Amino acid sequence: MQADGPRACRFGRRWYLNNESWHPSVPPFGEMKCILCWCVSGETHCQRQECPPSACASPAARDNPCCAKCR
Repeated sequence: MQADGPRACRFGRRWYLNNESWHPSVPPFGEMKCILCWCVSGETHCQRQECPPSACASPAARDNPCCAKCR
């Protein structure tokens, strides 16, 4: 039996439409801004944001809290 269209994904207690993306929420930590998940035909895929390597000894925080930059 074949589905009529792309399937949605369930992540935790929520459902996401095909091709929808979101930042997962993981209790007790809350929303994980450095991780992006997306729904592809009923399957959830997640990936941590990739950051370029830091070229300094003591990197500082930047506008993007997932990656550090040199001062």
